Amino acid sequence: MRFSKSFIPTLREVPSEAETVSHRLMLRAGLIRKLAAGIYEWLPAGLKVLKRVEQIIREEMNKVDGQEVWLPQLHPKNLWEETGRWGVYGKELMRLKDRKDAEFCLAPTAEEVITDLVRREVRSYRSLPLMLYQFGVKYRDEIRPRFGIMRAREFYMKDAYSFHADDADVERYYERVVEAYKRIFTRCGLTFRPVEAESGAIGGSFSHEFMVLAESGEEGIVSCSCGYAANVERAELPPPSTQAVQATSEKLKEVITPNASSVEAVAKIVNQPANQFIKALIVMADETPVMILIRGDHELNEAKLQRLLKVQKVVKANEATYTQLSGSPVGFAGPVGSKARMIADHSIKTITDGVAGGNKKDIHLIHVVPERDFKPEQYADLRKAAAGDPCPRCGKPMTYARGIEVGHTFKLGTKYSDSMKATYLDDQKKARPFVMGCYGIGVSRVVAACIEQCHDENGIVWPAALAPWAVEIIPLNMSNDAVKKTAEDLYQQALSAGLDVLLDDRDETAGVKLKDSDLIGIPLRLVVGERKIAEGKVELRQRRQKDSEDIAVAAALAKVQYLLTQPLKQASQSE
Repeated sequence: MRFSKSFIPTLREVPSEAETVSHRLMLRAGLIRKLAAGIYEWLPAGLKVLKRVEQIIREEMNKVDGQEVWLPQLHPKNLWEETGRWGVYGKELMRLKDRKDAEFCLAPTAEEVITDLVRREVRSYRSLPLMLYQFGVKYRDEIRPRFGIMRAREFYMKDAYSFHADDADVERYYERVVEAYKRIFTRCGLTFRPVEAESGAIGGSFSHEFMVLAESGEEGIVSCSCGYAANVERAELPPPSTQAVQATSEKLKEVITPNASSVEAVAKIVNQPANQFIKALIVMADETPVMILIRGDHELNEAKLQRLLKVQKVVKANEATYTQLSGSPVGFAGPVGSKARMIADHSIKTITDGVAGGNKKDIHLIHVVPERDFKPEQYADLRKAAAGDPCPRCGKPMTYARGIEVGHTFKLGTKYSDSMKATYLDDQKKARPFVMGCYGIGVSRVVAACIEQCHDENGIVWPAALAPWAVEIIPLNMSNDAVKKTAEDLYQQALSAGLDVLLDDRDETAGVKLKDSDLIGIPLRLVVGERKIAEGKVELRQRRQKDSEDIAVAAALAKVQYLLTQPLKQASQSE
């Protein structure tokens, strides 16, 4: 490919709307352009990277007996009503009507459509197990699209669905897919970690997220040297020991805390640490108000609470509900004297000299002791995990990292086959529901996550497997005949060798060419200049290295081919 004939509109300035490294660099390197909020056009260089990720995924899905299909993105309402998701998915589901007023949605996932297909076509246990997968555009009506393609309204995914005769078979197959995912992200050149996760709107009994480790990641991960890893919402936390707890004998006392409704503000007044605060959060569990008690230095895990209460959703109560239940505005509610249903996190038991809302505006209570001054209905694991929390497997302190979710695997069980009456006949001719698994990868997110992990101050640093081109040839002065001929000869040799090569034949300065090369992030480059050519040499540089080396023109292509067979960066599953 000749740069002069290519559509690679690089930018010198950082676009003002770009919020993350990947967003900035994808715009500047000419990989994408914004059409509207959360909607992007993929330009040739970006599409090459996207398709490389797609092909790696396709190869690994085929290795685990997956069969590729192409499913519609426009789904009829009646299928989503069968599973109940039409009513519970929320405003993120893009809904529309046709000219006959029939209702549809633009698919964020395809569980209903794939289950409908299989229930119509698969009759016998002899056809199982079956795994079907597809690549396609998905849609999500994000309330605030941000971070470029990382959280877009339109995104590119691989979603796969497996159908089995029983739980044992789906367990075996699930492990095969998990191993396939590890191979995929390793081949992509990423450092990643599989973690236990919440199933969310997809549902099912168990799931794993595959996280690309990056400081800019949206999700928190805790892990232990014993091998346990989970996102902070899923991580289990054992009850703390209370053997050494010695509660204060001081009596309750009201303290005036004017306009101080946060832990930080009240702590300055009462001179107590956050771990002695009792946050009283009133939430609506479906339509029922519940007071949840969380220690001041912890965060409520809504997913854990939802599981505990067996409800569809948990949302913060409004001001009127706070006033009705506590007699005070938000920030001053407390457990002492409250008639609300009350559930406390296990960590509340460790509080010895607590601070809590006084159920009056501008009033807090000090010297609050659990069980003496209030008695929750029950204690449970209700908080998000944090660094230093004990591992639920071995008890050692866990470490914390941030990650970007690029894949998610689910054990769906019979959630969809039951609701959609999707059955097969077993060897006794008895109808049984399919047992299902679901396996997604955000193909476009992989591209952005890779850039978040693989970049420097000058631009993108692509792993060789994902780079839009394997090698770039840069003649510094196209008006010099020797430079031009050497560059052209190397270009033709690279093409003949089957390499994906970019020749920067533009009439631009050396500085512009070299800056664009660093920005786009091609793994290898050969720089052809007058002085080196006079010595029969060219300059070879690996993008991941600061220094370059001079190499004989005759040996340049062989050295490039050798380097491309070596791991320019060793990707890994982070331990």
